Amino acid sequence: MTTDFVFLIFIGALAGAASGYLGSYMVLKRMSLVGDALSHVALPGMAIALTLSINPMIGALVALFIAILGIWYLEEKSEIYPEALVGIFFTASLAIGILITPEPELLEALFGNIEKVTRVDGILVVAASVLIFFVTRAISKKLTVGIISEDLAKSGGINVSKINLIYLLMVGLVISLGVKFLGTLLTGALVIVPAAAAKNIAKSIGGFQLLASIAGLASTGLGIILAKILGFPSGPTVVLVAVILFIISYLFKERAY
Repeated sequence: MTTDFVFLIFIGALAGAASGYLGSYMVLKRMSLVGDALSHVALPGMAIALTLSINPMIGALVALFIAILGIWYLEEKSEIYPEALVGIFFTASLAIGILITPEPELLEALFGNIEKVTRVDGILVVAASVLIFFVTRAISKKLTVGIISEDLAKSGGINVSKINLIYLLMVGLVISLGVKFLGTLLTGALVIVPAAAAKNIAKSIGGFQLLASIAGLASTGLGIILAKILGFPSGPTVVLVAVILFIISYLFKERAY
């Protein structure tokens, strides 16, 4: 393996671990479909970035942050359910993104292309992944209490709305890290599937979070290696590895019972 390929495996695995860690909370919050839908919001941001010759990850991040802030604000000020708001943002963003993405880059934007990941991208992934782990760990107790009971959290002086916003911003950040690996159509799966696999065999919340991180790391690391060996696109390969891990964990769970 070349040094560059080993570096790609490292940063992919790190992003996968961060995705799995965040995904554990998303599964507990029963927001799995929200994570998948948010990944599609990145497309118009990537399209604008490509048009302006800016790093697509930056464009994806800006689009995701704007959408998250919009969803959070409307959720606070309106009576529309969060799932409906996400669905509106999702369909609008996907439609706009497909219309304005330059045709030569559309397939790459939708499904990713690991060969386009640069050293600068790698440094951004490492820095952002460390930030995700640090911030999420800092709010983990408050976030967990809010998941168990929002009323209990509020009575304990926890600003549930603020904690949820910070968490969603971290989700937006981790999704923006994966767009070059998996594309906007598949990145959301890396937040959901490893966490779902970990939930099948975890015995505690702490174990669940650890296993979700490991599953995310294994999915991306093995997926990138297999994609290289077999000559397959990295995005679908990584997702299929994650799905296989989920099936194995489910069978293991069924046998345990």
